Amino acid sequence: MYTISNKLKVFSFVLMFVGLLGIGYSFISAPKTTADVEKILAAEEAHGHHGHEAHASNAHGHDAHAHDEEHLLHVLHQLQNKPWAAVYVAALFFMLISLGILAFYAIQNAAQAGWSPVLFRVMQGLTAYLPVGSILFFILLVFSAFHFNHLFVWMDPDLVNPESPKFDKLINGKKGYLNEYFWLIRAAVFLIGWNLYRYFSRKNCLAQDEANDNTFYKKNFKISAAFLVFFIVTESIMSWDWIMSVDPHWFSTLFGWYVFASFFVSGITVIALTTLYLKSQGYLEYVNTSHIHDLAKFMFGISVFWTYLWFSQFMLIWYSNIPEEVTYFITRIEQYNLPFFGMLVMNFVFPLLILINTDFKRITWIIVMAGIVILLGHYIDFFNMIMPATVGDRWFIGVGEIGSLLFFFGLFVWVTFTALTKAPLLAKRNPFIEESKHFHY
Repeated sequence: MYTISNKLKVFSFVLMFVGLLGIGYSFISAPKTTADVEKILAAEEAHGHHGHEAHASNAHGHDAHAHDEEHLLHVLHQLQNKPWAAVYVAALFFMLISLGILAFYAIQNAAQAGWSPVLFRVMQGLTAYLPVGSILFFILLVFSAFHFNHLFVWMDPDLVNPESPKFDKLINGKKGYLNEYFWLIRAAVFLIGWNLYRYFSRKNCLAQDEANDNTFYKKNFKISAAFLVFFIVTESIMSWDWIMSVDPHWFSTLFGWYVFASFFVSGITVIALTTLYLKSQGYLEYVNTSHIHDLAKFMFGISVFWTYLWFSQFMLIWYSNIPEEVTYFITRIEQYNLPFFGMLVMNFVFPLLILINTDFKRITWIIVMAGIVILLGHYIDFFNMIMPATVGDRWFIGVGEIGSLLFFFGLFVWVTFTALTKAPLLAKRNPFIEESKHFHY
């Protein structure tokens, strides 16, 4: 049985505490009125930042004043969104990591894979974050739906009111689908469905340890196959609802796959890093370099798959140059140049160069280094998906972003490693366990 070390407990609590302080500070320091925004813009102008056109001319009297007010209100919304968006990105990212691990676990079950059963308990421990992450994330969605923030533009009632000067024909056309209550109901269905599979598959796996036949294993096989069908549909819709709808005028037909590849490779990376950590602590005696090599192969392969999807989406939209589609990338290239192209290096170039070598896939420090870069790269990927529509050119990675990352990382570590102490680390009655113990690549 695994026992969590005091060092790790303290580490996770310190991360959560520091993270909460950072999140609290980012909310408190956000501007409250347009007067606060004026001070910020004046200070920026004095330092030569953001050459905002709003202050370029006050000579046009009333028009300029109205424009000024509108601009100040816009910047106020962006700056007030910033702490919310930082928490939203981190909460979504860590919850999806545990979902990616759950999908990987379901695939191993449905494929009756012979190499991976020695890692099943590690995967189950890591998916223990899913219920916690789901609750926290759903609370964030409720805050958005009840207008505590302006993360989702389409929630502004003026946009679907034909009498309003802000009326938006496109968003009005989507209101049958994009409305707060239907949106929250869909979210609840997805989250409950994923968590039910997690609960029953773990229960069956533990029951199989005590069983005399393979009944529980067969049950898991069936529910894993059913879950994967449910997952692939709900994952696509989830990516439209929670990520793509921050840009309600833009859409991409392969967006669901793109988001899936991002959190799937992150999940597999977390399995690899956790396995290496547990090995270093003297656990998982049956996990050998061949298992590690296979995990690293998945890290490499899905990184290439992610890049293929990134390029397919980017190249076709850029080449066709249709105004309502290409604005998505123009915004990111002009205002998010460093994170946009930096993420490409971290998620493709780096894993490709490092993990293409077969021998490197067995060397612990190389996998750890590649894993950390992949995880940071995919966090920036989610940052790039959410921030341009919610905070525009007002982005920087500050106290709120770092605090949110630290808090959810600390919570993830504490929840998952506590869950690992609850059951033996070997699924001893799995029909493929002997094959897995003697797996050699």
